[in-house]
Amino acid sequence: MAFIKEESEDIKIEEVFSLKQEDTEEQTELIEENEENEELSEIDEKNHVKIGEQHLSCSQTKQKDLKKRRDNKSFTCTQCGKSFTCQYYLDVHMRVHTGEKPFTCDQCGKCFAHKGNLKKHMNIHLREKLYTCNQCGKIFLRAPDLKTHLTVHTKEKPHSCHLCGKSFSCLQNLKEHQKIHTGVREYVCFECEKTFTSAKSLKRHERIHTGEKQYKCSHCNKRFNQSGDLKTHERIHSGEKPYKCSHCDKRFSVSTSRKTHERIHTGEKPYHCTECGKCFIQSSNLHRHTKNYHSK
Repeated sequence: MAFIKEESEDIKIEEVFSLKQEDTEEQTELIEENEENEELSEIDEKNHVKIGEQHLSCSQTKQKDLKKRRDNKSFTCTQCGKSFTCQYYLDVHMRVHTGEKPFTCDQCGKCFAHKGNLKKHMNIHLREKLYTCNQCGKIFLRAPDLKTHLTVHTKEKPHSCHLCGKSFSCLQNLKEHQKIHTGVREYVCFECEKTFTSAKSLKRHERIHTGEKQYKCSHCNKRFNQSGDLKTHERIHSGEKPYKCSHCDKRFSVSTSRKTHERIHTGEKPYHCTECGKCFIQSSNLHRHTKNYHSK
């Protein structure tokens, strides 16, 4: 009985080894097919010629040769008897038996039998090298880009306009702003000939003509042509009020509402009536005043 049990175990081990070997052979066959297909593609690209309206391919003969090679597998593995169409595929297959791993990661030293596996592995290190914002999780390819982005969270605005004193978190935004003072409006809408100081402003404006509303609310399906408008709208659903008055505890969903509110504390009234000199906190109050008292 013990002899039968041992023989049974030997059979199981042999079956497992056979299955694993078959799996490895299937993988090698896939590599072989893929690389042969790649070879065909490269031949097509190199030998494809366009003459007038006709396309002639010089790779047809090569394709036939490769087919013959597939049918005539003359390179045989001395370890397991498997045959291959060329020496290269046999060499790749032999790594299964020898354990050779010629492709080494220069980041961590890990070795691989196939170049494709090394490429996939390198993506791990690429993700490690990305710069992630610890405030919102946004990812950047360069450290300077992350540094610029962080000013959004810190509210830091190190770049100031020397003409009006307005500050910006990003140098590029300052440069775009300064065009207001210089009067440079190099971006023109071909529909209405309106001009803009930046390509971004022009693109945003052009959506008025196209009717494009690519930003969709995930709560009510309402659509907007600007991402900022969508973000503001979604605060209706979330109840978020991120803008807090610097003088009291009142909060607002949009920054312009906070700015208008703060004038109650500061006493600022930037809107002046040209007829009587009366000043107002909001432009809407000035328009109403002009309509009621100065319209003819």
